[in-house]
Amino acid sequence: MKNRSRILIADDHNLVAEMCKRLLETEFDVVGVVSDGRALVRVAAELRPDVVVLDIAMPILNGLDAGQRLKAMLPSVKLVYLTMNPDVEVAAEAFRRGASGYLLKTCTASELVLAVRDVLRGKSYMSKALPCDSINFLRLQDKELVQENERLTERQREVLQLLAEGKVMKEVGDLLRMAPRTVAYHKYRMMEVLGAKSNAELIKYALRNYIVAA
Repeated sequence: MKNRSRILIADDHNLVAEMCKRLLETEFDVVGVVSDGRALVRVAAELRPDVVVLDIAMPILNGLDAGQRLKAMLPSVKLVYLTMNPDVEVAAEAFRRGASGYLLKTCTASELVLAVRDVLRGKSYMSKALPCDSINFLRLQDKELVQENERLTERQREVLQLLAEGKVMKEVGDLLRMAPRTVAYHKYRMMEVLGAKSNAELIKYALRNYIVAA
């Protein structure tokens, strides 16, 4: 048991998370299950897993931003995305941010286990249901989203996701431990940077750049 690789699961759908746990714990040591990206970053820092199986669309902090933070904090951790999103742009962006694997939730149980095995061996894994050549091309050639991510700070992206999820400024402040006026400052600073004239334009930006799921 001591030699088993450590897996952390992050998914906001309890049924999916529990099924992944039961499937993986026969071969690996599942050290935890979390339901949002912010909790994922906090728990991963404590548990230091070998592999994180995570969704793209998660509340409070999305999987792409959470995964990028994890790779900065734990460079050796392997990220395996398990998602309903078949968009090749999203898959390419996940790999640009440090993913080792990308699977669709329509995959078989054996494919998920195979993906975890492969990434632990230092390989990358891509769902058989996705056009791998297209994703690899975008991953290497398209830097637009990487550059776009630099327009906002990490804190601003957190605030934007929470606002786009429909939370009011006090709720955002409570979650991020900041005063509502500080939330308001970040909001209007983002509007200035992005040239957004309304809340609707901020939400469109969040959707377009995968900060929040449609």
